[in-house]
Amino acid sequence: MALKSYEIKEFLDEKVIQYNTPAFIDLDPVQIPHRYTLKEDIEISGFLTAVISWGNRTSILKNADRIMRIMGNSPCDFILNYSDDHLEKLTGFVHRTFNAGDLAYFISALKFLYKEKDGLEGIFNRYQTHDSLQPAIHRLKEDFFILPHALRTRKHLPDPLAGSAAKRINMWLRWMVRSDHAGVDFGIWKQVKPSKLSCPLDVHTGNIARKLGILHRKQNDARAVSELDAVLRSFDPMDPVKYDYALFGLGVYEGF
Repeated sequence: MALKSYEIKEFLDEKVIQYNTPAFIDLDPVQIPHRYTLKEDIEISGFLTAVISWGNRTSILKNADRIMRIMGNSPCDFILNYSDDHLEKLTGFVHRTFNAGDLAYFISALKFLYKEKDGLEGIFNRYQTHDSLQPAIHRLKEDFFILPHALRTRKHLPDPLAGSAAKRINMWLRWMVRSDHAGVDFGIWKQVKPSKLSCPLDVHTGNIARKLGILHRKQNDARAVSELDAVLRSFDPMDPVKYDYALFGLGVYEGF
């Protein structure tokens, strides 16, 4: 027997309380930006960690930590002063298909954004729409690849307007925009409302959402994100992506 909408909401609200806790930090890539207190260090470390957040979690954390050590554990200072003299430090870095050349370009592009475009936050303040950040992710990719770059490097930033679910960037945006009493998400961007966030849709959240009957599209793509967003925003218009904790927890920790 299918659950009614209000029953699904009540069930997920309970799971948010269960999983949106400080204990979540130690099990998640969000632990990397939690090392820092400077706003720009949080943004940059979070962004680079999110970019490589696919595959084995142990490997993700190991390689995110390696990036932070390459940057002397001062991400903002490193990118602002980055030059070709630093290239040797990046030699040999690889996370799956993200290699030292990709990392070098990402650091150069971040330097450009912070020197010329008011940083990562500035992109989203400028290009957010009245109800979405997905067009701003598209504009981030456009601005990010203004500098000369290898074509292969482009694949490491998604584009929702080209159909991508943009899971990793939506996860990072949750970290930056959403504020919670548990202290998992940072909420350091004050000009973007949490109501505009989209759920970081991956295989776990997608499968659970389909089992619950709140997502029907089979592919985990931009259209599925839009479909799921509509339901989650009906559950909580002000803080829809809090349900990411519930869907992810049910899929990863409970095998729901």
